Amino acid sequence: MGNFVLAGNLSFLSLGDILQLLGSNASTGVLCITSKYAQDLGSILFSNGNPVDASVGSLTGLDAINSLFGWLEGEFEFIEKKVSNKNVIKKSRMQIILDCLRMLDDGQIEQLGPVTFTKKSSLPSDKQSNLPIIRGPLVDYTYVVDEEEVHAGNKIVGEGKHGGWLWVILEGTAEIIRETPQGPLKLLRIAEGAFIGSVSSFLLLEESVRSAAIVAVNDVLLGVLDSRRLSVAFLRMSNQFRSLAISLDRRLKQVTNIAVDIHLNNINVEKFIKGKDHVFTQGENVERLFTIAEGEAHIVRDTENGYVPLANLYPDDFFGHIPFLDIGQEPYSASVFGSKDLKITEVDPDILGKEYNQLSPTFKNFIRHIANCILVTSMVACEFQKNTVRKRPGKT
Repeated sequence: MGNFVLAGNLSFLSLGDILQLLGSNASTGVLCITSKYAQDLGSILFSNGNPVDASVGSLTGLDAINSLFGWLEGEFEFIEKKVSNKNVIKKSRMQIILDCLRMLDDGQIEQLGPVTFTKKSSLPSDKQSNLPIIRGPLVDYTYVVDEEEVHAGNKIVGEGKHGGWLWVILEGTAEIIRETPQGPLKLLRIAEGAFIGSVSSFLLLEESVRSAAIVAVNDVLLGVLDSRRLSVAFLRMSNQFRSLAISLDRRLKQVTNIAVDIHLNNINVEKFIKGKDHVFTQGENVERLFTIAEGEAHIVRDTENGYVPLANLYPDDFFGHIPFLDIGQEPYSASVFGSKDLKITEVDPDILGKEYNQLSPTFKNFIRHIANCILVTSMVACEFQKNTVRKRPGKT
């Protein structure tokens, strides 16, 4: 038996929203879904907020979840209980949501509902855009010291501008945009609960150069966060956890820059990995975490459109399995290549995990936001690679 903690209707709260809600709360238990348009009961098992297995009719695992995203009407309930099933599903919840967005748009997932039902996306996208959208959990208002409103179409921050403020979006949606020689490039959208700012710009009490513009899609209400209070909490962390946060911040900038280069066809993949040694291969069951002492490491995803570079890592950067965060890269979704002079030191992820669990909700959400942005931007880079391959001579 378990504790019944959540119930509702899919027409009010979509499966994509449910996955994000259960993920942000690190929930463990069983989500049960019924629909008058389906004979079978659907169920998804969660462990620490991540789907580990699912079933509906004869389908199991990822196939079952994909099918359930087509249930546009139905009832759901979540029961908190211990889950002992093996981790059959290797994809993160954000990867699942974004992949299902694409498959629904491509007609690869059957939609269940009345014939006259108007198509409603159950995924974190926007009606006016196919850009992936990142939301966060409920805002912890104890860190909000002021509010600011930005009207639709106005810039919240400008690319190349200096700034040290950190905001959380209370209402509305914004787009992250990079300027390129080919014009503005929209990367993704952020909405309620998402953060605007970086580790270097507010945790280190330094003004940094904004690496992208952020523009309000509609009227956006921002919560100004108490950066000094957060800075004090940051400085009280262990050196190792501070280094991890800074490394994640650098990796997000890396994958963003590389995604833009892929879009502009400025990346030579062969040169990216030439002469590098495999440290471990994509999909390998690696449970270890490392920091770089000397040399370089390169993160590369193997896709049906070829290798997609995602990040270059340098001394003091981390790579490997971070059990309390999913960045959508190594080990399950990317390979690691190392330079000949690569020297690494193993890190105990359990120690970092315990410190992460003791963080304030705002700080924890901020770190999770960086991880989600890395994950989604990695997927955007792969989409850009697919489009680049299609545009090459001889490709259709």
